[in-house]
Amino acid sequence: MGIKSLFLAFIGFGGGIAVGSGVVAFLTVLGIIPRLMQLSKTYCFIRAYEWSVVLGAVIGGWLNLRNASFHCSPMLLIAIGLFSGVFIGMLAAALTEVLNVLPILAKRIGFGEKLLVIIMAIVLGKVLGSLFHWIVYVNQ
Repeated sequence: MGIKSLFLAFIGFGGGIAVGSGVVAFLTVLGIIPRLMQLSKTYCFIRAYEWSVVLGAVIGGWLNLRNASFHCSPMLLIAIGLFSGVFIGMLAAALTEVLNVLPILAKRIGFGEKLLVIIMAIVLGKVLGSLFHWIVYVNQ
């Protein structure tokens, strides 16, 4: 192995440690996982939460580096998409709850009584953005 390969491995390892530390700090300082457990009333699955975060990061990083693709049936893809959406939604809800973003935003823009309008705008924006991405960019 040449010095260039060792240098690249060192830089990649250092970058991975920095990004991983940032993600762990984000999840720890904001208390995302404990708040998610509180909202879903699943304290008994704390080890499963820990392992799912760790394995998700490791497997996701490995698959990203390998540029892997899977050929699955549409029914399996629907299930994977559903579970991914539920996870992202619950994580976003826990983050929003921890930071109290929506009430502060509603007060600042004068929509204190119309919080439902803000939430629906966020939901529809995410849905339309995802559809635009998958219909326009993925098919090219």
